[in-house]
Amino acid sequence: MSNNEMIKQNRRIIVSGGGTGGHIFPAVSIANAIKALQPDADILFVGAEGRMEMQRVPDAGYRIIGLPVAGFDRTHLWKNVAVLWKLLKSQWKARRIILDFKPQVAVGVGGYASGPLLKMAGMMGIPTLIQEQNSYAGVTNKLLAKKAKAICVAYEGMERFFPKEKIVMTGNPVRQNLLDNRCTWQEAVNTFHLQPGRKTILVLGGSLGARTINRTLIQALERIKQESNVQWIWQTGKIYIDEVKEAITAATGQPVKENWVEAIPNLYVTDFIKDMNRAYAAADLVISRAGAGSISEFCLLGKPVILVPSPNVAEDHQTQNALALVRKGAAILVKDAEAEQMLVPQALELVADGNKLELLHSEISKLALPHSAEIIARKVLELIDNKG
Repeated sequence: MSNNEMIKQNRRIIVSGGGTGGHIFPAVSIANAIKALQPDADILFVGAEGRMEMQRVPDAGYRIIGLPVAGFDRTHLWKNVAVLWKLLKSQWKARRIILDFKPQVAVGVGGYASGPLLKMAGMMGIPTLIQEQNSYAGVTNKLLAKKAKAICVAYEGMERFFPKEKIVMTGNPVRQNLLDNRCTWQEAVNTFHLQPGRKTILVLGGSLGARTINRTLIQALERIKQESNVQWIWQTGKIYIDEVKEAITAATGQPVKENWVEAIPNLYVTDFIKDMNRAYAAADLVISRAGAGSISEFCLLGKPVILVPSPNVAEDHQTQNALALVRKGAAILVKDAEAEQMLVPQALELVADGNKLELLHSEISKLALPHSAEIIARKVLELIDNKG
């Protein structure tokens, strides 16, 4: 057996990162795409201890090891002494993982664990690939890019952050079941106990929720009730579900039972939507934060969207993500600070304007990059072959 054949049979790949669904879903999609191309590839995930990847990745069928890494506290700087100590411990543990697993390539998808793992891999001569989801690169990825062999991006103009010769335009991978399990609009509306023939607004704040979006809708409950020709699917996130239900009960005098309340029959509320295929299929308009993964889903599905960028992210990258679409006429932006006054009135006006919805659908669909996971997977395997 030749050396090249040995390499292809024993491909060992580390995928590192996580922290939020926006990092985990793409990471799993990349791993699945690698497996589709190379079924006997050995893939190990490295995440951050206590973060959601430690559960979600094993649920997807992959092994994961956690690092004791944490993010920097930008408000209480003195707390970063402990953060620095955890970072050093994480680098040491990352080195041990690399020595034991002997990967031929390391992939970083963003999140706390990517930094120490990819840094040690680069120092130890392991080829690294960075998947930069956002239109504005973070500090960590800009540092890691110096030794990276490839940088996979989803937005134009990323050469202002990275060496042009390393950049590969791939787009961001999304949850594969969004494209694999389509359903009809009628089936989708029935799932959420809504009425056919009415426009539907889907409100998303990510898996944890978005404070501004939730509190804006709480204040608008009477307006939502009055506009009975428009119906709402409201994902609050698990942190805010109790606050939202209490507010609905206070406003209507009725408890929320099984995701709806009789006094506001055009409102379906839940902490988490398991079947996003049906939620998207039901939606004429989406309200969402501007995370890179979510934006990629909207592009692939052609969903008109109002983006409310979170102000609580590094380098304000969500605003940059949103502006990249707004400049192309592919989305509407409402600033977080202006959401309480503008968001619900603008959403109601937009969802009633069929021509504007169709224009947004057309423009955002042009930005879709549908085979991102496979393109990244092929680049990962290419790095192994070139090294061999």
